[in-house]
Amino acid sequence: MTKTEIDRNPSSDFKLSFEFFPPKSPDMDVQLWETVEDLSRWNPDFVSVTYGAGGTTKAPTLEAVRRMISVAGLSTASHLTCVDASKRETHEVVEELRNVGVKHFVALRGDPATGIGTAYKPHPEGYENAAALVRGLKELGDFEISVSSYPEKHPESESNAVDIEMLKLKADNGATRALTQFFFDNDIFERYMERVTKAGIKIPVVPGIMPIQNLTQLKRFAGRCGTSIPAFLDERFAGYDDDPVGRAKVAADVAAEQIFDLQRRGVNEFHLYTMNRAPLVNAVLENVGFRPARKSAA
Repeated sequence: MTKTEIDRNPSSDFKLSFEFFPPKSPDMDVQLWETVEDLSRWNPDFVSVTYGAGGTTKAPTLEAVRRMISVAGLSTASHLTCVDASKRETHEVVEELRNVGVKHFVALRGDPATGIGTAYKPHPEGYENAAALVRGLKELGDFEISVSSYPEKHPESESNAVDIEMLKLKADNGATRALTQFFFDNDIFERYMERVTKAGIKIPVVPGIMPIQNLTQLKRFAGRCGTSIPAFLDERFAGYDDDPVGRAKVAADVAAEQIFDLQRRGVNEFHLYTMNRAPLVNAVLENVGFRPARKSAA
């Protein structure tokens, strides 16, 4: 697929959301807020902030969410995990987040503290999985709840069928929408959506788009997540190792082309993984032809 094959007029109901992660240092804090300010001009439907499994980023997540709501004025979802936490501990976190204005959660099981790929053991007094967490959140309040979904299945799932069953349970328990793990082959997403529809899952499934900041690093991360890397990506990035400007242009083109193709397949909502960096996300959206609601003050 090339850019010349693509209709560059995004539909009027094109919807965006962005994911950020809490900063781990003063320099990263500055970078986060410069990114938030810059990307807020695209008027996203919502933004989300990740939350470390077992509450490892609780304080910075809470502060980031508070500022995004009260200072940036963004509709902000907080990620929430239940791994290594009792129900009481999880409820305390929910109340802290509710007190700073959170009305939307991204409900996740979370990775084991021992790392991705190691055995998951539910907390004996906690929620056993993300579906149970969704049910618990609905009992605590009338929250908007996003959940995760996996076009290439969760790495720990026994099969695609088991993975779809979990998504259906999350939907049946009250989830509002699903946000997918990133992927690069739209045919995989289309086949996934056929399984979702066949299972009777009615909630929107929003594709997660990962603009490629660094292909080598992405491959390592994708391997842990179970995301396949198509051969065409190596071909597109070949020869740009020492050309950061050219590499960024290729990355913006690749992500924009993926969005265009998904639009042609009837998709109009996109969740972008920003990696707390604005320039590449801006370039992708500009390539799509999407226009910011206002000028950036950054």
